[in-house]
Amino acid sequence: MFQEEEVFKVFATVSAKLYNKEEYTKDKSNMEKDMIGDARFNTPLLVITEAFEDLADLLKPRRQKREIGRNGVVSNDGLRLDAFCSACTHVSVLFGCLGFAFKFAEMEYVSKVRDLVEASKTFDTLHNIIDLDVMNQTVKTQGSYSRNLRRVRLGLDLIRAIFEQFLMTNEYYSLKDAATKAYTQVCAPFHTWAVRTAVYAGMYTLPTRDQLLLRLNETDQSVEKNMRRYMEASRPIIEYIDKLYIDRNIKLDW
Repeated sequence: MFQEEEVFKVFATVSAKLYNKEEYTKDKSNMEKDMIGDARFNTPLLVITEAFEDLADLLKPRRQKREIGRNGVVSNDGLRLDAFCSACTHVSVLFGCLGFAFKFAEMEYVSKVRDLVEASKTFDTLHNIIDLDVMNQTVKTQGSYSRNLRRVRLGLDLIRAIFEQFLMTNEYYSLKDAATKAYTQVCAPFHTWAVRTAVYAGMYTLPTRDQLLLRLNETDQSVEKNMRRYMEASRPIIEYIDKLYIDRNIKLDW
């Protein structure tokens, strides 16, 4: 059994090697300001859900045909990077609600989204950044756009899996069990031993089911509705990103 002091030491060692604290704090603060503005009349979860529903709607064939050739967020080359980043910036608040156990996931996610936001100032679509890395043979290189996109995709899928497990639980089934299953399924295969150790050890710090509802400002009824909406909306976006790699003969085992 890990003691709390040991957990913090492991996490601090891992995160210190990977992230600039000042940059992370600034990025997270900017994302939270966006969330506060959008959530003034809505809960954070509802804001996120609606953002991804709008994004998923753009991937529907009929909608794409209307947008091709216009200044919308879908072009002949696919989903625009700036629109994707706009939706993704909202998600970090969910990692924050889960507390210390997912602090590493939050830091990684915020860092990768920040890099993609910068890329969106130069590149139009998700296709463009992957094609650039394919041309330069840097798809899996640390810090490449393709690698950052892959990590953001994992973050979106992790939230989806946590919601799925959460909705399968009852008051006698802990959020710890739900989150552990979700992390093991989605992210653990791609994280180092040190990261996995820190995450698993921190699972005991997760909020209770009631505490999570309070942090999200949701009820039992509203949280189920909004979580299911996010799960449905995020699935085609995750599949779309996977297809971008698969169509270029890039395996998804990294």
